Amino acid sequence: MELQLLEKQLKAVADANRLKLLSCLKSGEVCVCDFVDVLGISQPAVSQHLKKLEEAGIITARKLGTWKHYRLVENPSTIIQTVLDQLDRQEFCHCGTCK
Repeated sequence: MELQLLEKQLKAVADANRLKLLSCLKSGEVCVCDFVDVLGISQPAVSQHLKKLEEAGIITARKLGTWKHYRLVENPSTIIQTVLDQLDRQEFCHCGTCK
C-alpha cells in the first residue's frame, strides 16, 4: 500500500464520528439523511465526514434522487478491514436501518 494512502486512511478512521459512520455501513448502504440522527450534527457536517472517508478510499457513494447513499468499498485494505472488524454496529450505530 502506498504510504500516502495509508496515512489518509489512518487519519480518516481516527475520529469517533467517522467510526460511528463506518459501524453503520457494516449493515450495507445507508442514506446520508439517516446519519444526521446517528451523529446529532448537521447534514453538511455529516457530509464532510463522509467525504473524508470517501477520499481515503474506504467508502463509495451513489446519488439517488436528491440524496447520496454510501456503502463500504468491496475490498478494503487489511488495516481498514481490521478496524471494521473491531466495530460493533449495535454499540455505535442507532440509525434505525441497522439490525
